[in-house]
Amino acid sequence: MGQDKAFIEVHGVPIILRVLAVLNRLFHETIIVANQKEPYAGLNTPVYRDLAPGQGALGGLYTGLVHSTFPYSFCVACDMPFLNRALIEYLLSRIEQYDAVVPRTSDGLQPLHAIYSKKCLEPIRHLLDLEKTKIMDFYPLIKVGIVDEKEFLPLDPEKRSFTNVNTPEELQMLQKERERSLR
Repeated sequence: MGQDKAFIEVHGVPIILRVLAVLNRLFHETIIVANQKEPYAGLNTPVYRDLAPGQGALGGLYTGLVHSTFPYSFCVACDMPFLNRALIEYLLSRIEQYDAVVPRTSDGLQPLHAIYSKKCLEPIRHLLDLEKTKIMDFYPLIKVGIVDEKEFLPLDPEKRSFTNVNTPEELQMLQKERERSLR
């Protein structure tokens, strides 16, 4: 994208502010994992440097779990502007018997919109030591609860929670959708 995706504006609001607005209402603790702390300094949210730089989202997930003071953490990417509180609460309701709770849409598993326990730390560290960086590679090492879209679709019928902004084209498409909806 040529810039930090967290600060890209969707409908006039930076994505990170949209994400924090939802998470701060749901949780007692919200943290940010980033390679650089400075851009996030004014957000009144603790920022931790990635403990496994260059190891992708798995390194970020590991860092977040290390610094979390709770046994379970909802982990989400910084480029998902339409988080749905009811869907997150539904995922939370499923955590008791699992080490991770991961939604699955028709596009596949959504590992960066999921709940992970501290029990995931050792399996993640093992993968990082092997220089494997795909989040789903540690799933066989833990007890994963999969929440299929038929279960959560009533809460998020358009699956907007899983929209992320990875390209200028995706951002432009969101802007065009907004313009159409305002007409």
